[in-house]
Amino acid sequence: MNKELEMSPNRLVAFLGKPCKEFTKADIVRFIRQNEIQMVNFMYPAGDGRLKTLNFVINNAAYLDAILTCGERVDGSSLFPFIEAGSSDLYVIPRFSTAFLDPFAELPTLSTLCSYFNKDGEPLESSPENTLRKACRAFNQVTGMEFQAMGELEYYVIAPDVELYPATDQKGYHESAPYAKFNEFRTQCMSYIAQAGGQIKYGHSEVGNFTIDGLIYEQNEIEFLPVAAEEAADQLMIAKWIIRNLAYQYGYDITFAPKITTGKAGSGLHIHMRIMKDGKNQMLQDGVLSESARRAIAGMMELAPSITAFGNTNPTSYFRLVPHQEAPTNICWGDRNRSVLVRVPLGWAAKSDMCRIANPLEEESRYDTSQKQTVEMRSPDGSADIYQLIAGLAVACRHGFEMDNALEVADATYVNVNIHKKENEDKLNSLKQLPDNCEASAACLESQREIFQQYNVFSAAMIDGIIKRLRSYADSGLRAQIEGDQAAMLELVKRYFHCG
Repeated sequence: MNKELEMSPNRLVAFLGKPCKEFTKADIVRFIRQNEIQMVNFMYPAGDGRLKTLNFVINNAAYLDAILTCGERVDGSSLFPFIEAGSSDLYVIPRFSTAFLDPFAELPTLSTLCSYFNKDGEPLESSPENTLRKACRAFNQVTGMEFQAMGELEYYVIAPDVELYPATDQKGYHESAPYAKFNEFRTQCMSYIAQAGGQIKYGHSEVGNFTIDGLIYEQNEIEFLPVAAEEAADQLMIAKWIIRNLAYQYGYDITFAPKITTGKAGSGLHIHMRIMKDGKNQMLQDGVLSESARRAIAGMMELAPSITAFGNTNPTSYFRLVPHQEAPTNICWGDRNRSVLVRVPLGWAAKSDMCRIANPLEEESRYDTSQKQTVEMRSPDGSADIYQLIAGLAVACRHGFEMDNALEVADATYVNVNIHKKENEDKLNSLKQLPDNCEASAACLESQREIFQQYNVFSAAMIDGIIKRLRSYADSGLRAQIEGDQAAMLELVKRYFHCG
């Protein structure tokens, strides 16, 4: 049996004996029939970044065939701010490759993500998933390669403080029970996400932990494996939905908000990327970062200010992106360096056989560790519109291949020191800065919008809508006004607590 299918926790994969991307309507119907599924849910992302749901009871076989083939109508004006009520009808059509068993439904239910289509039966130009699809297509057309991504999903679990075995404040990184209180909750989330098709790398507790007013706030992270960028976005959307639903069952609260309070770790949504061709990772050449990787990084350096418009979408984002902390503010990149915007993580480039050294009874391993090399964009957070964000990163990486001076830009923005140390002040001062509020982010997007609109990736209407929303916050100077004021900060956090 194919090793990628063997031991799969996805019930549909195990039952059908094929990977998700090969699912057909006939497969879905067979699974529904033989597993006595009673309900079908259509799920689709809306303008607020969250999944919406439409429930269907299976009246009969003919009706099941009809909904799987034809989809259904929805009111686009209630889902997206850029759609007028006078012409708001849209179609939602299920994508069979995303089907999964709903782990929370009392009645046996199959859920599937959907794509949007307009009145003429064409993919909706400004829909989130179609924007990402167009971005990936344009990347492939320009480079001949496939753009892959994965996310690091950070979040806080909030519950009454049990007081036993208190964790060390802001020292929760990879903590074990009983000092970490929500490991079992996280592992159950991971199990459900994997059953829904999510390709998970690992999970762990994160740095942030503290108590306020008798409540414990514990930060956790679930990190994914690199897959085709469209799949990566789908998996992150389903994961956030699962984490929130399971928390509701436990009586916990969950937030992906970028910042909770002053002086405590914020939550990011770091995105790792790699470029593939013929099944091979193109990020390394002869054990060092390839020219293709450096061009992609240069594109991200060039468009980093406007990427915040997709990845840092409310005022609390800019209380996380502050100087002299791990969240980046300077436009630069480096190796294994958490003070930079784009990090090249440790990539298994050592020549030693570490498995054999640790386990002397093992034979020599021949694992191709070059497949593991990625680069990581560290500015985005949980307020991000996931599809727009990954589409924006695909545009930026593509742009790097179109820049005549890409390698010069890469060289000029590379740092191999901690730029926040006093002795590196000159290097710090030479670097450009990310915007420090939503209004500034909007201005950056306005100035660079033509690049995102090339190849019809981002529609003008979508860019206009993003800019309008960011400017509506009128948050220029807000950080300086309330920085250090915990009460004001908590009020702001409350307003955007369930962002994304």
